[in-house]
Amino acid sequence: MMNPDLFIDPNLPLIDLHRHLDGSIRLETIIELAEQQGIELPACDVESLRPYVVIDGKADGLMDFIGRFRYLTAILHDLDACRRVAYENVVDAQREGIDYIELRCSPWFMSEAHDLDPAGVVDAVADGIKAAERDTGVRAQMIGIMSRTYDTETCHRELDALLQYRDHLVAIDLAGDELRFSPELFRDHFRRARDAGLEITVHAGEVGGPQSVWSAIRELGAARIGHGIQSLEDPALVDYLGEHRIGLEVCITSNIHIGVVDDYADHPVRVLLEKDLLVNLNTDDPAISGIDLRHEYEVAAPKAGLSPALTRQAQANALEMAFLSDDEKRILLEKKKGEIT
Repeated sequence: MMNPDLFIDPNLPLIDLHRHLDGSIRLETIIELAEQQGIELPACDVESLRPYVVIDGKADGLMDFIGRFRYLTAILHDLDACRRVAYENVVDAQREGIDYIELRCSPWFMSEAHDLDPAGVVDAVADGIKAAERDTGVRAQMIGIMSRTYDTETCHRELDALLQYRDHLVAIDLAGDELRFSPELFRDHFRRARDAGLEITVHAGEVGGPQSVWSAIRELGAARIGHGIQSLEDPALVDYLGEHRIGLEVCITSNIHIGVVDDYADHPVRVLLEKDLLVNLNTDDPAISGIDLRHEYEVAAPKAGLSPALTRQAQANALEMAFLSDDEKRILLEKKKGEIT
């Protein structure tokens, strides 16, 4: 019999479905690549750099949180650097005990600092992920982001770059400034993504209200929602999410760091799970939040009022929510159970 105090079920795969690859770059790698290329940083050792990257308390809103990425993307000076950080993302996932991960990135955002070719970034990131999959045994897939903070036309160009390597991708996401750029602006973009046979997940209901979630579902065809924690404000939306099994990719610590939730005790994740919604736990941007996935299960979840049973439910939900075929999910589960026996 399993220990009821366990917050991670060893018989289930450990899965992260919402992790930004460019928000998961090692501080050591930032310093090393900056030194190699003569890129100026505010500090030249890990501990001195940490306060500039890692949140201590709360950021001054979502855009301040996003602003910390500048130290991570500054070192993406060529495609080899993009390939390296993608590879290290999967290696780090293995160290966390993760069995399956979906890594997402915006090629336009990653290319901007050094004027790289966005399509080349997609190819390099995919190559790094595949190489790390072979070396670690961790199953990893790539989600392409359109960063709405630029503008709709730039997002079309970003989508062009992503679709050029469509076979490298499992899904398309929309991230960035949710308040200024509503989902309705991106109908055509997501029609193109769906026509290409890609799954859809959209950042919504994080800093925006329930209407943001409704629009992501109705206008963009989202099968999953990134965050979605404001959904509780609309009982009809809660009913819809439950009936249609639309998953919420919840990131507890990140929500606190951004300031959309005051503290762990105020986080709505417990209520969402108690309503039997399809909710799982994720890291979002581990380098900026200074966490890993085990932290979200073993520290953040209990502080947010989740019992071991609820965290194990979130873990099981992650497998249901994963952008994998039923056969792939079965293989992942059987492999995990085989490790235990």
